[in-house]
Amino acid sequence: MSHRISKINELIKQQVAEIITRELSLKPGVFITISKVDTSRDLRYTHIFISIFPEKETNYILETLRKEIYFIQGKLNKKLFLKIVPKIEFSVDTTELNADNIEKILNDIKKD
Repeated sequence: MSHRISKINELIKQQVAEIITRELSLKPGVFITISKVDTSRDLRYTHIFISIFPEKETNYILETLRKEIYFIQGKLNKKLFLKIVPKIEFSVDTTELNADNIEKILNDIKKD
């Protein structure tokens, strides 16, 4: 990954996190963390991976983000000073959940 794309990923991560926390009204006690941003080389698309707490609110958060995608995209377009502003897409980051499952399996193997 180029240095330029890394900087753009970090900038998008900061700006989208700010938009979500300041501009969206979510249920109390629901937290979203942006864990990773992956922007294409041509800057046309950016994939934003999010972690949600509590996990049971995943569907609610994804539905809310889908409803507000044009609002978030518009705010991001105004904040970024790029010729091409990437189209954003959200996905749930399951890394932590997968790590928990692997840890449980390893603990079960140790017990046997």
